[in-house]
Amino acid sequence: MAIESSDVNSVNSKTKEVLIKVENLSKIYGTGNSKVIALDSVNLEIYKGEIVAILGPSGSGKTTLLNLLAGLDIPTTGSVVVDGREITKMTEEEKAKFRAKEMGFIFQFFNLIPVLTAVENVELPLLLNKVPISQARARALELLEKMNIIHRKDAYPPQLSGGEQQRVAIARALSTHPKIIWADEPTGALDIKNGEQIKRLIIDLNQEFETTFVIVTHDQSVAQIANRIMRMESGKIAETIINN
Repeated sequence: MAIESSDVNSVNSKTKEVLIKVENLSKIYGTGNSKVIALDSVNLEIYKGEIVAILGPSGSGKTTLLNLLAGLDIPTTGSVVVDGREITKMTEEEKAKFRAKEMGFIFQFFNLIPVLTAVENVELPLLLNKVPISQARARALELLEKMNIIHRKDAYPPQLSGGEQQRVAIARALSTHPKIIWADEPTGALDIKNGEQIKRLIIDLNQEFETTFVIVTHDQSVAQIANRIMRMESGKIAETIINN
């Protein structure tokens, strides 16, 4: 299923309200001759309801940037403000709670729990947030229906295809109504057909819920669904491209 340019254009019309603001963000490993600058004084803004692709080859700093934006790593310098809160000043416990309520994650290799069924995987973040079991199950079933995979609700991850597993992972990421979904190579483990379906799904979910998606990828075709592409080289944002 091809992604039409009009799909991206319709998302571009969203109001530009800054959701993520980054200033002078750097990450340095080691010291002296062994020092590695993984991220070098990055500044950026990401707006509410947009899709942003962080594009670049391996080693360019894109995954490091994603981990810092999500509060999964600690910067050497700089600040990250998400929805008005500076996560770089939070404790680890505060960041964990903030992520659980405001963020969802999609990974290349799905990261589903193999001993839980599809519906149990989706409802797990809700249960961890102390949502009553009946409400969590209803939300999980609603999302699996939206992902067109309700018929596989009782299947375990090893019984699902790659495309099915990624749909379950996306449902899980959406379960807590997050403001932001971080996606790290979300189509990297999929064939072309399933990859196209996942890209279409991201566009549809962005338009329906106005969820902000930040997608790390080395795949130009994935980047093309974004409103903006931030191309990284050597730990810096070398270029920002607006998709029209």
